[in-house]
Amino acid sequence: MMESVDEKKIEAIPNSESASESLSSPSSPTTLSPWTGYLQILSGHLMIFDTFGYIGSWGLFQSYYISTLGRSQSDISWIGSLQIFLIYFVGTFSGRVLDAGYLRTTLAVGCSLQIIGIFTTASATAYWQILLSQGICVGLGDGLIFCPMISLISTYYEKNRALAVSFAAAGAATGGMVFPSIARQLIPTLGEPWAVRVMGFVFTFNSVIALIVVRPKVAPRKSGAFIEWEAFKELPYLLYAIGIFLSLWGLYFAYFYISIFGSKILHVPSAPSFYLIIAINGIGLPGRIFPAYLATHVVGNALYVLIPLTFSAGVLLYLWKYITSYNGFLAWIIVYGFFANAVQSLFVGSVGSLTKDPQKMGVRVGMIFSIISFACLTGPPIAGALIDLDKGNFLYAQIFGITSVVCGSAVLVAAAIASKR
Repeated sequence: MMESVDEKKIEAIPNSESASESLSSPSSPTTLSPWTGYLQILSGHLMIFDTFGYIGSWGLFQSYYISTLGRSQSDISWIGSLQIFLIYFVGTFSGRVLDAGYLRTTLAVGCSLQIIGIFTTASATAYWQILLSQGICVGLGDGLIFCPMISLISTYYEKNRALAVSFAAAGAATGGMVFPSIARQLIPTLGEPWAVRVMGFVFTFNSVIALIVVRPKVAPRKSGAFIEWEAFKELPYLLYAIGIFLSLWGLYFAYFYISIFGSKILHVPSAPSFYLIIAINGIGLPGRIFPAYLATHVVGNALYVLIPLTFSAGVLLYLWKYITSYNGFLAWIIVYGFFANAVQSLFVGSVGSLTKDPQKMGVRVGMIFSIISFACLTGPPIAGALIDLDKGNFLYAQIFGITSVVCGSAVLVAAAIASKR
């Protein structure tokens, strides 16, 4: 069972946002119930449901926008990759906000931007409008939410940090099944605008619940920069940043293009293509939780589990080029989705294992997020440009993905070795 929140006397964080933001130190000791920690995981699950669950459905949006807007693969993928970029890039700033004690305010602003972006996307008809609403507005909201929530959960758990974070990160899997299902059921009957509005109502419900139960644990650290340059003088941290950049550079492009590969290369009708999106997201439930349990209760270090999983994802990208049938592709997606989801879940817990001071958790996790944001921004459009260059074939993009992920796993090995010295 996951470890409960430390029940020793700790310094309390005032419940009201105004109180927590006006005091530089806590006022009185209290005891946190284990349920407080569990509720933070629930809050994180709901918010990641709205962030990566929505992004995990991008394959459907990619196909839809290409058919309705008449733009290239690379042009459309910039919308989704910009959204992922902002999730991670804004992490440097939103992570530091957690350390400073402004958690609930930051989350409220982020949720508001998400909801505004979703509802304006429903009314958008031009490429630039969708880029602004879905790419930038929703992306900014995601960035204000994701890093603080992951960092918050990390402060509640030490021994079982990777497992706790993975339960929250599994929201990407549940959201990645719910949002495509909404699109599948409602677009044919109500149209795309109302399907997106219903998604907006789901965002609103999740946001209200999450904001009610969220509560910081660590005392605010008012001083300190948004970037801790000293961290890069630690060789394990530096190598880890490089390794995870390379790994995620090639990891995400499958999420963007599996639907297109199914329809254009395998000539699969739209209905079966929908199940490809469901499969790669649905497998994220065991993919995010089981490896985290292994890292926590068997191996004892998330980084040691992350490395072979990352390498395996690279090998699977190599095998992609041999897929010639729908059933074979579906099987490949299930296996690849397991490893890819595991990598996305464990890399956050691995950052925590390299951070000894919990008061620096937010800024250090945020720094890694900002570094990999550029991998997420450029990776899918590069893959799209390579697909266009290869006249619609996927070989060039697959080679790009294989190379970056395998090289990234090699650098992660170096980071693990350096951390032992």
